Amino acid sequence: ARRIEREVRDVGDADLDVRELDLADLDSVAAFADSFRADYDDLDVLVNNAGVMAIPRSETTDGFETQFGVNHLGHFALTGRLLDRVVETAERDGEARVVTVSSGVHENGEIDFDDLQGERGYDKWEAYGQSKLANVLFGYELDRRLDAAGVVNVGSVVCHPGYAATNLQRRGPEAEG
Repeated sequence: ARRIEREVRDVGDADLDVRELDLADLDSVAAFADSFRADYDDLDVLVNNAGVMAIPRSETTDGFETQFGVNHLGHFALTGRLLDRVVETAERDGEARVVTVSSGVHENGEIDFDDLQGERGYDKWEAYGQSKLANVLFGYELDRRLDAAGVVNVGSVVCHPGYAATNLQRRGPEAEG
């Protein structure tokens, strides 16, 4: 909270609204989206950027393998619940976008439809790669579908963030003890 306050001071007249969202719980995703929709008419940019990396196998509240559930399904559900607000904003303001942050690790990913949840065999890096490949496929398919529907003022883009100095790199090893 102190870091956020410091960053707001640096921006000056920034208006910051911090809300709880647990991408590992689809009820939390729904509650966040409903709350956002109740309070805001505009959504210019939706950035799907939260995630977990290379953690031991576990499951989300809804029973999905955690990396796939958090990194992909949570963002997929959030986008689905807010996409009409993004489109409405673009119609009023001229453009809007959905940005899905993936990873270069997607190049090593494979979608294992026979064991999507990693129940028969689990490798933390394979699971991470699968989740990041799912991000890329989702972002591209969303853009294709928006274009096919004639929604040309909403873009769906996918990016690799490069290295970012966050706590993400230490979470996996911490989870293993």
